Amino acid sequence: MQLWTCTGGTNQQWNPPTGSTPPAGGLNPAVSPGGNFDLSRWQLQEPVGSPGSPTTVSSAALQGPNGFHDAYFYTDGGDGAMTFWAPEKGVTTPNSHYARSELREMNPNGGAADWALAGSHRLAATLRVVSVTSNVCVGQIHLGSGGSSTKPLIELYYRASGDIVAGVENSPDGGQTTHTVGHVAVGAKWSYTIAVSGGNTIDLTVNGSTTHYPIPSSFNAYHQYFKAGSYNQSSSDSTTKGARVAFYALTVNHG
Repeated sequence: MQLWTCTGGTNQQWNPPTGSTPPAGGLNPAVSPGGNFDLSRWQLQEPVGSPGSPTTVSSAALQGPNGFHDAYFYTDGGDGAMTFWAPEKGVTTPNSHYARSELREMNPNGGAADWALAGSHRLAATLRVVSVTSNVCVGQIHLGSGGSSTKPLIELYYRASGDIVAGVENSPDGGQTTHTVGHVAVGAKWSYTIAVSGGNTIDLTVNGSTTHYPIPSSFNAYHQYFKAGSYNQSSSDSTTKGARVAFYALTVNHG
């Protein structure tokens, strides 16, 4: 099931998406996530490692039915979902206070993805938040090269209340404006696409409803990349509280 939702009044041509949708027979609960999903364009970041330097797992190690899996990244034994677990206590990146089990977009040649705003770019997913303490980011466009900022362009949050909230960055210097864009119960499946079109607009679709956000010109110097998974938005000394997110489809398209 592909989730591309065309918006606006122009016809656009898309390259075939990279990533994965469930095979015809559904997801296989008996294989690693790489057996159900094409992870050739993703690197995994986990909430373990050295302080300020979380462990990363290469795309090569993630791929295939016997690919990498552990307690933070695994296949659900019931429905085959690619599942991410991020506890409230875990190793974080230098610019965050929060732990994550999250995929980072990569290029086919193995280098880090770093695309210009010009053109069309889409991240699409079907998922459910299995559990969350307060708030979790399940998808984002993050700033890459072009300057010193380490901010996102947009983060898509799911809150324990069931609200789905878009956090749109005001500038590379920081500050987010939030917009409630949907509501689903904890444990219920839903879908999103996070897209950039025309080099100056974010097109966000949640369960078929699309909203648009202008990209301030202060971001024009920056390249971008996609991220998806469980980026927990709360911290404590607990290793049992956190956010568990299950994905049933995940695709990336650049056109």
